[in-house]
Amino acid sequence: MTRRFLFVLGSSRPDGNTELLARRAAEQLPPQVERRWIDLARHPLPDFEDLRHDSDHVRPTEGAVARLLDATLAATDVVIVSPLYWYSVSAHTKRYLDHWAGWLRTPGLDFKATMAGRTLWGVTALAHEEPEVADPLVGTLNNSAAYMGMRFGGVLLGNGSKPGDVLKDTEALARAKTFFAREAPLARFPYEAR
Repeated sequence: MTRRFLFVLGSSRPDGNTELLARRAAEQLPPQVERRWIDLARHPLPDFEDLRHDSDHVRPTEGAVARLLDATLAATDVVIVSPLYWYSVSAHTKRYLDHWAGWLRTPGLDFKATMAGRTLWGVTALAHEEPEVADPLVGTLNNSAAYMGMRFGGVLLGNGSKPGDVLKDTEALARAKTFFAREAPLARFPYEAR
């Protein structure tokens, strides 16, 4: 299967540190690998409405939700590109992941079975020296992948606060060179590793 990467940009700032780091990692992908970038700030999603006890969700046919759904279903690899905001993913990113709950309950979509075996990755920039502060973001992505039966490639962490700072993080730039080359294991919930 030809790999198709979907980069979901979750920052409220264009060309921010997280996006710069993700683009550096994407440059290392082989030329035949498809890459699609969708900026959630430019294509905002509406708030997710949980209908599971009221009615079924209807497959969206237009607008940002339809665009994201179709792009997600077409991807072999979904890359969440979200800065660390209050120790987790951004609001734009969280809204995107919330829509997954609706897609799970959309008749005829078979979202969970379709995404099973595909790979979820993360890229984030943080303004903290200690990478452990990103553990909640990593946990959100790992557990989402585990629930969906996806592989989890981990999170590429970079350091930066001011625009362009991440380009001074030589360790992150070195990790970006091989980040997507690694074989991603099947995601597991933390309790499954005990």
